[in-house]
Amino acid sequence: MTLSPAFLAPAFLNVETSLTGRRWVGPDVGQDRLAEGMAQTTRLPLPLCRILANRGVPPDAAKAYLAPYLRDLLPDPMVLRDMAPAADRLLKAVADRQRIAIFADYDVDGGSSAALLLVWLRGFKINATLYIPDRIDEGYGPNVPAMAALAATHDLIICVDCVTLSHEPVAAAKGADVVILDHHLAVETLPPALAVVNPNRQDEDGALAHLCAAGVVFLVLVEANRRLKAAGHPVPDLMGYLDLVALATVADVAPLVGVNRAFVRQGLKVMARRERPGLRALADVARMDQAPTSHALGFLLGPRVNAGGRIGQADLGARLLATEDMLEATRIAAQLDQLNTDRRAITEAVREDAMAQADARGLDAPLVWAAADGWHPGVVGIVAARLKEAANRPAVVIGFEGDAGKGSARSVPGVDLGAAIQRIAAEGLIQKGGGHKMAAGLSLTRAQLLPAMTRLADLLARQGAGAGGPEALRIDSLLTSTAATVALVEEIESAGPFGASAPAPRFAFANVAVSARRIGESHLKLSISDAGGPSLDAIAFGAFDSPLGPALESAGHRRFHLAGKLELNHWNGRTRVQLRLDDAAPA
Repeated sequence: MTLSPAFLAPAFLNVETSLTGRRWVGPDVGQDRLAEGMAQTTRLPLPLCRILANRGVPPDAAKAYLAPYLRDLLPDPMVLRDMAPAADRLLKAVADRQRIAIFADYDVDGGSSAALLLVWLRGFKINATLYIPDRIDEGYGPNVPAMAALAATHDLIICVDCVTLSHEPVAAAKGADVVILDHHLAVETLPPALAVVNPNRQDEDGALAHLCAAGVVFLVLVEANRRLKAAGHPVPDLMGYLDLVALATVADVAPLVGVNRAFVRQGLKVMARRERPGLRALADVARMDQAPTSHALGFLLGPRVNAGGRIGQADLGARLLATEDMLEATRIAAQLDQLNTDRRAITEAVREDAMAQADARGLDAPLVWAAADGWHPGVVGIVAARLKEAANRPAVVIGFEGDAGKGSARSVPGVDLGAAIQRIAAEGLIQKGGGHKMAAGLSLTRAQLLPAMTRLADLLARQGAGAGGPEALRIDSLLTSTAATVALVEEIESAGPFGASAPAPRFAFANVAVSARRIGESHLKLSISDAGGPSLDAIAFGAFDSPLGPALESAGHRRFHLAGKLELNHWNGRTRVQLRLDDAAPA
């Protein structure tokens, strides 16, 4: 077996095996030299230059990276296939005042994509029909009865964040034109739609494969606006729509590279203005008392938008994001907040059962999976993500109702899970399945379960899944508690937004004293201090789901190396630095 560079480099602070079983790896000498050179030529602070160098940003691109402008990074929409017929058909429907239906997936990306179109069309005084299938009653994705019914009463059906693999439902939409705006992996033969705009079509070059569906919809609206302007017509201001694009990009875990960085960076500024009633109400119910961040989008707002589709009414999220009525927004936000609380309880019960089952089967296989009767299909994706994180392996979690199983899968970097699930679907081992590299869904019968999981594990093993142990923990730099200032964190945030493919920098604190107390069922609040320095607050969420909690709670006089991400904690008018703890090791 060939060892990765992370395991060839010396262990950072000599941590070969941390409390969570990971090896710590820091920047190499070459990266340090690049950072020092960048600091000299750009006059940027050295800690910031270390972050940029670790992310492969060259010195001459540093300032542009720190200020990503949408006008510089936005691609020409026409580079995507079928863009012209999609934009033309949308404009014809507007000009002729036709009946338009929007068929969307039930997650944040689908809801945001639908809201983008609903709001844009409303600018032309057109109220489109929103249709989001119920995942319990109708299953995952589009279905023949729904598409046929929509086609009977509409002239145009725009499908967002779905349908690329749904040939029969599209064919059933007789009498209406179908336009598909999606980002999921496609097979060679596309559905019989008027247009399929999807950067992950087989005949695309992959340059925009990182876009989520909302990003694709935004590009279609950019092209539509461009054509309207050329004809001398007024157009809606799309810059005000970027809060929705940012939310979808982060919540769908799209890589924060290229134009996605600009989408999120500018979208956060739009969101901070609190002009969209739905997002304003959602931020209030989530008790967001500071400017929005990508972390807030992914962990506070996104789960609440998702909650309706997971265990409640499928269209609640999209309706919230699209509404202009503050009273309606407040009501739906409260409903989603309660559903999210219920969802957490359901998730935890399934997680415990799935983890026990997967652990008994073995967490060192190429695929970690669990299946049982009665597991709610709305939470299996979340649980699959937890299994994936625990084992550093692709994971599948399936809930059965009678003979029918519905599952979700999550992958690890370097393993294309969506393609493997499409393969077993094509081989007839499951009823249907698809998605993208990091996440996918599938449906199967009880008799198909073991053969399908065996074959899927084999396909994933060929891609290298299961070849290594726990993923190495990468450290950007060593800090002292004295250096962890508000000014430093503000400098770090200028290199954001952080998320998929652009992780927030992680810092290590060496040989620190720890004082810890348990909060809630599984979290840990800490105060840490090194020799002669001031104390630094820290928080470890879910610490008692791993060896971290028990070890640090009973630290006594023992000292530890700690690793985590710095953030600003605003409380009672004061701003303090806090370490969000990822890992620890005895010093």
